[in-house]
Amino acid sequence: MAFLLVILPSSGPADPFALPDFGSSADTLMSRAEERDLGQEFMKWVRKALPISADPVLTDYVQTLGQQLVASSGNPGRYEFFLIEEPSVNAFAGPDGHIGVFAGLILASQTEGELAAVLAHELAHVSQDHLMRSFESQRQMALPATALLLAAAVLGATVDANIGAAGLMGIQGAAAQKQINFTRANEEEADRIGIDTLARAGHNPYAMPGFFQRLAKTTRVSDSEAPEFLRTHPVTTSRIADAMNRARQYGVRQRPDSLRFHLARANLRQRSESNPARAVEHFAKTLEQGRYRDETAQRYGYALALARAGRLKAARSQLEPLLEQHPSQTEFLVLGAELDRRSGNPQQAVRDLKGPVGLSPGNWPLNQAYAESLMAASQPAQALAALQRFVAVRPDIAPIYELMADAAGKSGQRAQSYRYRAEYFYSSDDLEPAIRQLELALRLDDLDFHLASRLQVRLNELQALERARKERD
Repeated sequence: MAFLLVILPSSGPADPFALPDFGSSADTLMSRAEERDLGQEFMKWVRKALPISADPVLTDYVQTLGQQLVASSGNPGRYEFFLIEEPSVNAFAGPDGHIGVFAGLILASQTEGELAAVLAHELAHVSQDHLMRSFESQRQMALPATALLLAAAVLGATVDANIGAAGLMGIQGAAAQKQINFTRANEEEADRIGIDTLARAGHNPYAMPGFFQRLAKTTRVSDSEAPEFLRTHPVTTSRIADAMNRARQYGVRQRPDSLRFHLARANLRQRSESNPARAVEHFAKTLEQGRYRDETAQRYGYALALARAGRLKAARSQLEPLLEQHPSQTEFLVLGAELDRRSGNPQQAVRDLKGPVGLSPGNWPLNQAYAESLMAASQPAQALAALQRFVAVRPDIAPIYELMADAAGKSGQRAQSYRYRAEYFYSSDDLEPAIRQLELALRLDDLDFHLASRLQVRLNELQALERARKERD
């Protein structure tokens, strides 16, 4: 995995069954606010360099699986899981709990336990403060330089140090990659704690060493075809043996994969084909020949490919049996609404989604699809009201605020449009444009007094955050 830490001297192999060391000078090295600033700056570089998925269905699946592991880890905290739509078999943990998962990793995982194993490993790196413990040697650097150094370690040559970062001309991705990595002890500790988390979450603890061992076989065939995280961070025989010993403490646990896991893989498989016609051909052929692990997921992938190819009626014919068998499945409801909107019948999508949204007020994909359908049905004010109810439950999703700004603008609520655009930028870790949006809103002549007061309070909050951040820089 593309990990992010400066190599420090190690006193020797760690005891594979030792308790994690919770004490370190790193405990007081960086305040919570400073770590948050570093995470925000780091994510700016990630967004510039990598295609972070905006798909709510896929992202929600990754986040749900990740948060289930967090709940079982015994280390609650702020974690943000996000999907990167690239074929690399890779994942990384960045500062402030930002955990990126590449699409290729999901496709390479033969079971949900294998995918969960990688996420649990990354969670352990975060919860054990491996990044902060290795941060001391870089602490003298300014925040933007540090964030770029970390991003360069993850992204390598895709980061250009000359883009938007004055004074960082000497930092290049290749050089940073040689300076930053996890120690062997860090890796062994993350394996141990990750396996404990897997077992507590009900997954097979053998999924971690088994997955690493299976991927490592690729290296023996061809180094050039080895998964990215094995090239940057080799899995040794002793490391696999230690993980096997740890898993043996729990024993084998059989847990069926969730339907959502198979649906996500089918979705990513059809998206991996740049030509929709080829994706249609693939799913049609595998269904005809019976070459699939889950027929429901395979038909869902076929329906998605048909929809992407513009064959809406054929996509509907594949989807209808799936909806009959799984009438409350989020993926199927969202696709059905998309087909209705594209067929010129958004009112049907609104009717179909109203009940499920009422039953699942915190379901991101359903609420976004419902609001998009209301917008397509020329009901932007109703869409805004629906999204306002949603953010009262889930206030942390940046794309929702962008949709709210659009709905407010189309319903003639200019101040609210600026307000929600500001929240979009804030949720995207971009303070300066968020502040500018609020300033523009407060300059409007027809501004309601109560709304003006709320906007001013929010502006004061963001300006205070910006001042504090500049002082820390």
